[in-house]
Amino acid sequence: MIRFDLSIQLDYVVQSASDFDFIIQPTGTPYQRVTWEQLATEPQVEWREETHGAPANRHLRVHAEPGDFRLRYEAIVDLVHHFALPSDIVETPIAKLPAEVLQYIYPSRYCQSDRLLSIARQEFGSMAPGYERVEAIRRWVKQRTSFQIGTSHPGTSAIDTYECGSGVCRDFSHLMIAICRALNIPARFATGIDYGADPALGPPDFHCYVEAFLGERWWLFDPSEISPRMGLIRIATGRDASDVAFATIFGTVQWTMPRVKIRAVSDPADGLVEPVRQDYAISTDAGLGEPDEAVAQLQAAPNVMHGTVPPVAADPA
Repeated sequence: MIRFDLSIQLDYVVQSASDFDFIIQPTGTPYQRVTWEQLATEPQVEWREETHGAPANRHLRVHAEPGDFRLRYEAIVDLVHHFALPSDIVETPIAKLPAEVLQYIYPSRYCQSDRLLSIARQEFGSMAPGYERVEAIRRWVKQRTSFQIGTSHPGTSAIDTYECGSGVCRDFSHLMIAICRALNIPARFATGIDYGADPALGPPDFHCYVEAFLGERWWLFDPSEISPRMGLIRIATGRDASDVAFATIFGTVQWTMPRVKIRAVSDPADGLVEPVRQDYAISTDAGLGEPDEAVAQLQAAPNVMHGTVPPVAADPA
């Protein structure tokens, strides 16, 4: 089992009365549990949480009046994984896809799979269907796209990334998703934290990765290769970035970069290990599959949500 200490601090100067829709809290699934969390704002304001989707995205709704505004979130998150041999994983025929998965084949705002159909067929149409083909798409995106901060913007789409050959994790993910969908492989966009990223890329930040539906499960892929897949927590899941922005703001504000800290707790005596990179296929969403022993391990671990836990260390004001 993986255990993370997580802290997120967001600072704004609110220039006009504004409403915020934050999606920064890790969600709860059979494979992931928020064992403890606390949230505070300065100044103290009313907020409410609403969930939507499957897995459920946790929308934090906040209203702030003009002035300085800070939101601080801290959590302990436990995570387990399902592992399999890539050679054992097959693609799912369209006729056998569940209805709730079909939306992840269709084009979306940032993943114009219909416009990349000829490219997808040219590059991957002759490959045998299965996990290895999706992994080949991931490698292709990584090899032809350079990670360069500042080369894309919130409107950058998969087509733009294909044409310019550079971007950040969001852009890598959109391009991989679009190519998968063009081949009728359901693929979706997930957000987390860039645990294990090279410090040369800067301080810890939010991160994006891909899940592809193969067999009966959703499998993890990180086309930017920034984080080990075992280190990918799930904050939100959607068709593309338009569904899962960490902050949607209705109003006028000035903002600074998020202050994010994440640490894996290592305690082999308690079954806690650090995330590592490895070649197995990894899943944290069983989809149509049955729960496995990993889920039982998480259920058996103590839940301290209602106990007293020291807060995660955050940056000073």
